[in-house]
Amino acid sequence: MTDPEGDPTEDFLDQVRTGETPWRTERPVDAEASPESDRQQRSGRWNKVGRAVGEAAPYVQAALFAAWIATSIADSGDWSTDQSG
Repeated sequence: MTDPEGDPTEDFLDQVRTGETPWRTERPVDAEASPESDRQQRSGRWNKVGRAVGEAAPYVQAALFAAWIATSIADSGDWSTDQSG
């Protein structure tokens, strides 16, 4: 089962694999962060806010529906305590 020529998959991957990308090697370690990272942080915060609002929406909707049902029951019912009839 072993191929004396080697693994054809490994040969193919060696041909198509790129070398080290320059953006990973050219920047010094102690260089300042780019201004884009601040923008990404701010948008990341808004993403978190949007995610939290989206996750809370079904609970808010359920609470409003329950309140609507409760008020409609309270408005339609006869809640007098006088039981003599």
